[in-house]
Amino acid sequence: MTKIFEQAYDYFQQQLPFVLYCKPESSEMKGFFQNNKELHLTTEFSEKGFVFSNFVGSQSVLFPENECTILNEKWVSDADYDFALKNEVNADGKIAFEHLVQLAIDAINESKFQKVVLSRKETLAMNDFSFLEVFQKLRSTYPSAFRYCWFHPEIGMWMGATPEQLLKTESGTFGTVALAGTQKWEGDAEIIWHAKERQEQQFVTDFIVSGLKSEVESINKSEPYTFQAGKIVHLKTDINGVFASDFDVQKVLSILHPTPAICGLPRTSSRAFILENEGYDRKFYAGFLGEIHRDQAGDLDLYVNLRCMEITDNRIHLYIGCGITKDSNPEKEYIETANKALTMKQILN
Repeated sequence: MTKIFEQAYDYFQQQLPFVLYCKPESSEMKGFFQNNKELHLTTEFSEKGFVFSNFVGSQSVLFPENECTILNEKWVSDADYDFALKNEVNADGKIAFEHLVQLAIDAINESKFQKVVLSRKETLAMNDFSFLEVFQKLRSTYPSAFRYCWFHPEIGMWMGATPEQLLKTESGTFGTVALAGTQKWEGDAEIIWHAKERQEQQFVTDFIVSGLKSEVESINKSEPYTFQAGKIVHLKTDINGVFASDFDVQKVLSILHPTPAICGLPRTSSRAFILENEGYDRKFYAGFLGEIHRDQAGDLDLYVNLRCMEITDNRIHLYIGCGITKDSNPEKEYIETANKALTMKQILN
């Protein structure tokens, strides 16, 4: 067991807060190990440390840098995990989710909103769960994602491999992405994106570009392209530029989160629909996490918390969602969530 894994194991045994994480395409693993059990919260995002924020924005947990031991470790994957993707359909869950999707389509046709992102939760029993073994599989299987294992005794344990950057800033420049549409990766098979998926993608891109205009000197965007994350592919647009000299980090985060990729458009009405109709608490699913002011003041490296699971008392809770527009098909949307669930299920084998 490596030093950083030994530290995580010891901290978990002592019920002390910690996070392990690897950035996309990085051979470095980092760890923040908080030296006490206090639950630190932030609202201004002006501190140095690692932040984990929930979907509704009511709780942003901070591991302050000045109260943490920070470890960095190079790693090389010592295993090649090969998984066969196989969907498992829960009939009751499928019916309930398809009903929810149809409610959303009806609301869109009544002009209540243009798009909404709906989600569901699957719970699996898991005996003899080893978080370090699962994280080892996670980091090796999804090298293009931000992979993490986060624990606080007052919150619990979360783990994930998210393909979506919320915001990265460096010396006044910034980068973010618009991510929408999901398909299973079938090797050499041609990826075809249909009108519904391209419309979803455009909603997200337009929202981000329009929202950030007041805070930037310049902004650029790429053409949409296919992005692979493990056995799943997405439609992605890169957005970057230069902030105005007086930009406000807190305001920028409030503009970006939640984007139409995890909530909907318009944001207020789609979020209201989610909170009223989903029937469960997303907690930290579709929130965000990452480094704030790690290297110098003003610099952040934050990711949207997608493809994630919550671990509680030998039970694994998987959180998965999909974007709904007027052209959505309830059964196809359920299948999309089932494909996304495989991201986490395959490493639990």
